Amino acid sequence: HSDRGCQYVSIRYTQRLAEAGLVASVGSVGDSYDNALAETINGLYKTELIYRQAPWKNRDAVELATLKWVDWFNNRRLLSSI
Repeated sequence: HSDRGCQYVSIRYTQRLAEAGLVASVGSVGDSYDNALAETINGLYKTELIYRQAPWKNRDAVELATLKWVDWFNNRRLLSSI
């Protein structure tokens, strides 16, 4: 599919970031690099965590597991070439 002409960052997403006191990190208009990276990370997250451990008991269980996965992804996973 083509993302050409699509809005990469929704208004609701931007509003939610502002409410949390965060600033979005996006590329220039029409730049798909940030979008591709986000899609890759989301795909890894879903494959490695969400689908493997389903069904989930509740939202809190997903939130806690997500925090642990992000910590692992950022701090403990192997960061060398395969």
